[in-house]
Amino acid sequence: MPKKVILSLSPAEAHSLDILEGLVLKRSGISNGKVELLKRSIDARKSKVKIRVEANVYEQDEAFYPIDYQKPDKDVRNSKQVIIVGAGPAGLFAALQLIEFGIKPVILERGKDVQLRRRDLAAINKHNTVNPDSNYCFGEGGAGTYSDGKLYTRSSKRGNVRRILEILTVFGARKEILVDAHPHIGTNKLPKLIANMREFILEHGGEIHFDSRVDDIIIKNGEAKGVEANGYQFMGEGVILATGHSARDIYLLLERKKIEIESKPFALGVRVEHPQQLIDSIQYHCQIRDEHLPAASYSLVQQVNYQDVQKGVFSFCMCPGGFIVPAATAPGEIVVNGMSPSRRDSKFANSGIVVSVDEEDVNQYVKYGALAGMYYQQAVERTAFSISNSQAAPAQRLVDFAQMKVSSSLPDTSYQPGTVSAEMGDVLPESIAYRLRNAFKAYDRKMKGYLTNEAVILGVESRTSSPVRIPRNSETLEHVTVMRLYPAGEGAGYAGGIVSAAMDGEKCAKMLTEKYLNKK
Repeated sequence: MPKKVILSLSPAEAHSLDILEGLVLKRSGISNGKVELLKRSIDARKSKVKIRVEANVYEQDEAFYPIDYQKPDKDVRNSKQVIIVGAGPAGLFAALQLIEFGIKPVILERGKDVQLRRRDLAAINKHNTVNPDSNYCFGEGGAGTYSDGKLYTRSSKRGNVRRILEILTVFGARKEILVDAHPHIGTNKLPKLIANMREFILEHGGEIHFDSRVDDIIIKNGEAKGVEANGYQFMGEGVILATGHSARDIYLLLERKKIEIESKPFALGVRVEHPQQLIDSIQYHCQIRDEHLPAASYSLVQQVNYQDVQKGVFSFCMCPGGFIVPAATAPGEIVVNGMSPSRRDSKFANSGIVVSVDEEDVNQYVKYGALAGMYYQQAVERTAFSISNSQAAPAQRLVDFAQMKVSSSLPDTSYQPGTVSAEMGDVLPESIAYRLRNAFKAYDRKMKGYLTNEAVILGVESRTSSPVRIPRNSETLEHVTVMRLYPAGEGAGYAGGIVSAAMDGEKCAKMLTEKYLNKK
């Protein structure tokens, strides 16, 4: 049995893996042992920041397998096939799971591969041109490819988080993600990892079709048998629908075909950007961050009452050392999101600050039925666009926003398309603007110095999750009325990030295989 060791170290001691492992071995008393790091987290509760490390130490002759996952060595080109719509985390991990079961995955992706996709991202940033099929949300790897690559999740009960992290490591992620309390990969590292997955799927007989937006789902006798894209039909033993949270055309398709969908709560607000040095000084109780500490992050939540309704206002997708990016998926709308490179070395820290949106908030869109939230979301994005008629985002200094004052000037930001000074209360629904103002004031009491005109808010942060859920049987994971149709991941309303979407894609692949392809 391994010996467990828990240490509280200085940032310098924990920074080097060689030094860290030496300290673990010394504490364990097993001088020639093998170290398996279990967890590494920052404890900044006191003035002197510490790194808490948990590890197992094995004797030299003990079995030691820190990574259990091994790539499946199967050729599935002549096997039965399953159609996967979307090459995001849910779709890619569903494909890997199918290969493991000896089934051929056929992926249809509306966007481009990670290399070609860069050109369309550059066009948004530099020329305000939005390609509705290839952007920060659509394309190989999904919205997560050009994001912070955050890998922590509260969804551990839904699946094996460790397995997902091991698969990412095997395909190129750094091993630290297996032990860091808040692991991330970084937007500069993710594209290569995604390309490695693609190459593996193709080498083992799977298919991936880019620039292939699905126009129809082929249903025969109440069963999903395939899809149509670019005038071609792709048939299989079932369909895994893993389109991501912004595929509005898919929701419209399902509605037209009378395939049941339902509205779902989501969240909407702004993205706030501070100088990273300011967040470091607040969180680490210092003027200059220790060189061995990562850029500081934060997590905030505040309940705010508006017209006798209490709702949470919370930070979302906090990106230390990161950038704000334009995440619109159609011309005529403004959507902002955040991302960070692996080193998190930008001079800015940004986070979504959002408010829950539910059925009562979208009353004026009730005529759209299950799509009410989607049209509400779209209306706010179009209002934001109307401020500049370009991808330049409406923005306001933070204190000015709290005081309902239009900013006479705006600070530099990481958002490349630029900013336009606006009263964000004119962009956001009244209930959301009111709650945000009050939440920012409360945040300053929790993080003194947070509410400052050095910070700026940009709008709108509206794609936190899907406003639509595609209902499925809780046991079989099939759609409630269409057999062999497996809604998966964020777009179906069953995940909220890379890890949870990956786990959900795997589960759908497993359930489809067990039910229809007799693989237990």
